[in-house]
Amino acid sequence: MELLFQQVLNGLTLGGVYSLVALGLTLVYGILHVPNFAHGAFYMAGAFVAFVLMTKLGFNYWLAMAGAAVAIAVLAMLAERLVFHPLRRSPDLHQMIAAIGLLLFLESGAQAIWGADFLRMPTPYSGIVELAGLTLPTQRLLIILAAFGLMVLLHLFLKKTVTGATIIAMAQNRDGAALVGIDPSRVAMMTFAISGVLAAVAATLYAPINLVYPSMGNLVITKAFVIIVLGGMGSIPGAIIGGLIIGFAEAFGGFYISTDYKDIIAFVLLVFILSVRPQGLFTKGVR
Repeated sequence: MELLFQQVLNGLTLGGVYSLVALGLTLVYGILHVPNFAHGAFYMAGAFVAFVLMTKLGFNYWLAMAGAAVAIAVLAMLAERLVFHPLRRSPDLHQMIAAIGLLLFLESGAQAIWGADFLRMPTPYSGIVELAGLTLPTQRLLIILAAFGLMVLLHLFLKKTVTGATIIAMAQNRDGAALVGIDPSRVAMMTFAISGVLAAVAATLYAPINLVYPSMGNLVITKAFVIIVLGGMGSIPGAIIGGLIIGFAEAFGGFYISTDYKDIIAFVLLVFILSVRPQGLFTKGVR
């Protein structure tokens, strides 16, 4: 039973990180209607910014996380203005190629600046909590609490604020939103900024129990695409539920089957679920 609950904890940890990344990806998809392949590079850049702030400038963990969130929000807005906005009336394929180009550019830039070595991000939360016979690493508990707390804040922002309502309106009908006075450019920039914040926070939470390196976003963003396809393209509930499904599947699959097949489980699940429900688990999108 203790081992079972330990895997539940691991599943919640992975699911929280995957859901945050997938939420940023699905928000941008709702605006562009094109997958943003560069989102994995935002995740990677967030980890590197937090690492530099902590190790080089002496920031504490939370200030480094906030600094990374601001920096990646600005980077995401610049990407929207300089890369995606000029291509808004171009075929979708052009935007996809531009996103891949931006991904390669940011990865190459990170490798040129910091090298290809694997780096370890320090954390003040390296202790262990003993609860009812369970061994709970403090950093994993932090990931769970922070990730799901941020999801609740995002839900309240989208549902309870006028700004959030404009994002939902844009995702539902871009032309209709523009006709009622919503500025599409402003909403697009804001959405990219939110996606950058989510990616940076997810990376800073997960990096202390993982590693920081230039290609760290590739596998995470691949799984995030699996999650948003599995949950329904553009669906915010689908991104959260899909992230939890993948997280639990990896945790239990890695423990009961083999860690060698842990990263394959997400794609096996995708094939199985889409063969039963081709439209994904949720079909109402951001509505």
